[in-house]
Amino acid sequence: MLVHLKTLGCRLNEAELETWAQAFQKSGHSITQHPQAAHLIVINSCAVTQDAARKSRQLIRRIHRDNPHAKLVVSGCYATLNQQEAESLLGVDLVVSNKDKDQLVEKTLTELTLNTMPAMSTEPAEISLFTRGRQRAFVKVQDGCRYRCTFCIVTVARGEEISRPIQIVIDEINALHAQGIDEVILTGVHLGGYGSDLGNNLSDLIKAILTDTNIPRLRLGSLEPWELPADFFQLFDNPRLMPHLHLPLQSGSDAVLRRMARRCKTEEFKAIVQQLRAKIPHFNITTDIIVGFPAESEQEWQDSFDTVQAIGFGHIHIFTYSSREGTKAATLPNHVTNDIKKQRSQQLHELANSQKKQFYAANIGNEFPVLWEGYSEPLPDGKHRVFGYTPNYLRVACVLDADVSVENQTLNTRLVTVDDGFIVGELVQ
Repeated sequence: MLVHLKTLGCRLNEAELETWAQAFQKSGHSITQHPQAAHLIVINSCAVTQDAARKSRQLIRRIHRDNPHAKLVVSGCYATLNQQEAESLLGVDLVVSNKDKDQLVEKTLTELTLNTMPAMSTEPAEISLFTRGRQRAFVKVQDGCRYRCTFCIVTVARGEEISRPIQIVIDEINALHAQGIDEVILTGVHLGGYGSDLGNNLSDLIKAILTDTNIPRLRLGSLEPWELPADFFQLFDNPRLMPHLHLPLQSGSDAVLRRMARRCKTEEFKAIVQQLRAKIPHFNITTDIIVGFPAESEQEWQDSFDTVQAIGFGHIHIFTYSSREGTKAATLPNHVTNDIKKQRSQQLHELANSQKKQFYAANIGNEFPVLWEGYSEPLPDGKHRVFGYTPNYLRVACVLDADVSVENQTLNTRLVTVDDGFIVGELVQ
């Protein structure tokens, strides 16, 4: 049976697709990149905003329209929050809620009475990753969140915190490394809360991975800037833990942060960033900012803008606030007009672009080990441009002869100049 896996939304959704892909393979099925060829299609939906829920519905309808003969399974946050609606969509054969995601493959094969083929069953191999065009893997280590930020629907959809035991994570990473993966990214809804239900913490997990695996590069997904273990900063003494963190600030105004029910004030956030940058030069801090949160005054917006300007980020994901039914923020008074939100968003985009260029420029002249991707762009004169990432997650491009492949290799590269959206590098002989 040919299985096609599709996702909307976060890196955690991506990590879950990896797990399902390997499980389908182990049951004797094959993963295909082409939905029109699939006998079974699994969609991992998103509902972080109303627009994401709408896109999830559109994707389900389009997938069924393009391949009406395939069995269609829908999971994820949209399917969990709107189960009856998802079940009623044309073509949907099975809805699996977030709490049952770990059994998705088993439930799919059993409830849809799809044939397993034990004679063809194999140990998971590289197809579940590389046929989807990636050189790194996302590893889900926990789910759920005990906090209730007022703008967030995901904690409602994902439920309480559940952590995967350390040994299971280590076994998965060792299996991925044996397949040729050299970089894994740990993901979770509240990654910093890892181990709250197991009696350990995120530092314990990272130390175990660095001790009991040989994975060359370990990254952390989005990490809330609170509850960081006391020895967290010392972990970056190990060069296998990549010097890049995505720390969502959400607002640079303490008054707005209180209305968001965030647990990190701006001065605490600044102190975290200062510690990281003092430890490793060129440590890359990226973040999320919400523009136009309910009742955000001109002064609060200016405070937020000034904070972002003072900290400086390698990249900013900018979200214009949109009301999300089921969240406390949707019930707050004095929503900001669309015109004001648009104006503030434009102002922040200009600052973000400027800061990104400054961070790129600060790295020029340095030499980094770059992990090169499989994607390349053909160029005239028998050349092609390849792309890869530094440890601090800067996108680097290098021009090579068309017959030279550096895919999935980590090679020392000197950063030469800044181009449009990437850094030009030269391989160091």
